[in-house]
Parts: sequence; structure tokens; C-alpha cells
Amino acid sequence: MLNDKYNIIPVFLAALFHVLTFGGLVVAIDFSRPVYPAVPLAINATLVVQAELPPPPPKKEPEPEPEPEPDTSEEDRLREEEAKRQADMRAEQERIRLEEDADRERREAEEAERKRRREEEVERLRAEAERKRLEDLERQRLENQRLRQEAEEAEMDRRRQSELEAEDMRLAALSADDKSRWAYAIQQQITRNFIRPASAPEKLDCIVDVKQIPGGQVIDVSIGTCNGDDAVRRAVEAAVYKASPLPSPDNPAVFQRDLRITFKPEQ
Repeated sequence: MLNDKYNIIPVFLAALFHVLTFGGLVVAIDFSRPVYPAVPLAINATLVVQAELPPPPPKKEPEPEPEPEPDTSEEDRLREEEAKRQADMRAEQERIRLEEDADRERREAEEAERKRRREEEVERLRAEAERKRLEDLERQRLENQRLRQEAEEAEMDRRRQSELEAEDMRLAALSADDKSRWAYAIQQQITRNFIRPASAPEKLDCIVDVKQIPGGQVIDVSIGTCNGDDAVRRAVEAAVYKASPLPSPDNPAVFQRDLRITFKPEQ
């Protein structure tokens, strides 16, 4: 059996049936009409003269019926939808633009705030460094002033102490017994003959053993403990020999051949 998917056969048969039916009707009408012979017709006419009548009023043509308005509801709906879509799209674009502007302004504000904080931090660090520098300078100035003052005071104390010691020795020698005055005289005579080497320390302190004979002639010199070098020792020894004969004591009873002298030229 043929697969008539689109019903072609029934449609074709129906069309053929209608054509045959219409054709039969036409043929039946033509053959049933009677045929008459041609006869001329006689016409009796009477001429009637009518009075001239006023022209009839113009026939009023009927007003044309208004054409029905085309149905544009679908087009209007589509236009409205398109207008709404365009408006929504513009609104969405405007919303996106406003969000982008707000986001850009927010980023710019955050960047400006970060920049301001960095500048404030740099300024704070600079001010802190400047403050510390000034404090260090002031501290160093005060320290230098203190050290200078301490050095000056130490130098004054040293000089004062040296002067006091020299004065004490002078007074002690003057008020001591004959032996002390004799020892002081020997010390002074050796000091006057002492030529100080360049290597001698500021406070020279040497123990000197001296042997002499009556009359003060020095026959032997021995340097014991001494805070000077060999040149200082030789200079002290030479000063003792140059000081010979040593001063005699006021009281001959205190004379001694062997003497131990503490040589301190500063005193």
C-alpha cells in the first residue's frame, strides 16, 4: 500500500469529481435551449415632447464607508516590547556606567587615601629622624661639654694636688727633723741636675740607692724600681753623680753612707 503522507490521492479524486460535475451541467444547459427563427420586430413609438424640467438635484454620492483600521496590535506590542527592551538596555548600560563610575571613584579615593597615608608616614619618619638627629646632636654636645669640663676639672685637680703635695713636702721638710731636712736637700740637688729624657713619663718615680763617703762624695749609684726606661735610668744615675758632693746634714750625727732616695722630680 502506498504511503500517502500528504493525502494527495483523496484531494486529486475530489478535484476530478467537481470538474466532471461542472462540465456536465454546462453541456446540459446548452442542449436544452430551443432554437427559434430570426423574426424582425416592429416598434410603435410616440414622440412625446416634455416640458423642460429642472435638472434633478445632484445625486448625493454615498459617503464611503470608512475602511476598517488595520489591526496593528501585534506591531504595537512588538514596538512596545522593542522600546521596553531598548529602555531596559539603556537602563542596564546606565546602571553599569554608574557602577563603573562609582567603582572608579572608590578606587581613586582608596588610592588617594593610601597616597595620603604614605605621605604622612614619610613625613612622620622624616620628622622622627630629624628629632633623633637633633637629640643626638644635643646629647653629643652635652657629652662633649661634660667630658671637656671633666678634663678641665681633672687637670685642675691634678695641678692642685701636685701643688698641695709640693707644698706639703716643703712644709714637712721645713718642720721635720734634721734627717728629713737633709734628705729633702739631697732630693732638690739631684733634681736640679736631672736632664729629663723625652721618654720619661709624666710622673716619674724611681728608687735610688746611693753610697757616699764623708764630705758627700758619691762613690756608687744603683737604680731600683723605676717606671722609666733605660734612658730614664741613665739620666737619673747621671743626675746623682752630677749632684756629688751631696749636701751635708746640719747635724753630723744623722750622716749615713748608704742612702735610699725616692726620686720624684715633679715634687
